[in-house]
Amino acid sequence: MTPHEVRTREFAARRRGVDQVEVREFQARVADELAMLNETVRLLTQENDRIRRALRDWQTMHARECRPPEEHDRNSGRW
Repeated sequence: MTPHEVRTREFAARRRGVDQVEVREFQARVADELAMLNETVRLLTQENDRIRRALRDWQTMHARECRPPEEHDRNSGRW
């Protein structure tokens, strides 16, 4: 379901307004969709946090292993 579908949805006219059963069914469908999307956002946020922590840990480990050479070692070769 897209936001456009929600905005453009028309309900059957009745003598006293729209069909309440149809409205409730539509609301239930929208509520279910939103609940699913909210759960997806929650799970993706957790995954994003996990990946950020893993990247930060990898960067820390890599920084320790790849320290720059000592000052006196620079340009100490023949060329």
